[in-house]
Amino acid sequence: MSHFAIKPLIDGPEIRGALGELLIETVANGGSVSFMHPLSPEDADAFWQDSLAAAARGERVVLGAFDGTDLIATVTLLLKLPPNQPHRAEIAKMMTHLSHRHRGVATALLRAAEALAVEHRRTLLVLDTAVDDGAAPLYEKQGFQLTGVIPDYALKPHGGLTGTMIYWKRIGAAAA
Repeated sequence: MSHFAIKPLIDGPEIRGALGELLIETVANGGSVSFMHPLSPEDADAFWQDSLAAAARGERVVLGAFDGTDLIATVTLLLKLPPNQPHRAEIAKMMTHLSHRHRGVATALLRAAEALAVEHRRTLLVLDTAVDDGAAPLYEKQGFQLTGVIPDYALKPHGGLTGTMIYWKRIGAAAA
């Protein structure tokens, strides 16, 4: 396994560029992360600019995993949820460069996001992942429970429908 560092990301042209490249690669290779292929660099940059602005406002945390100075993976912890859900957070946009998959990076990011959620006094994490080529085995290995599958939930990046799998996990005091 490669050595890598995980840290919250702040907006800047280099970070947005690296995140944009990761998003474009993920979508081009079939990753169901809300975008269609081909994804333009401008659209990727606009997404990350908005996401990092939300992070600066404390509405989310965008974590990055680095191999040296290279951004190799990311995950977002969504914190700003409706007023009746202050106890939960959501995991979103888990992506790892193809060159760094199966090295423990996504597991480390997921654990870091969970630790941050506990720091923010959250007791429940939720997420969804595509039925086709999603990360269900990773989430299940980390203790997430499958609630169910919604068929035909979204378009795959290259077309055709895929379902989504909804997961949850009690964390912090609720997990004890």
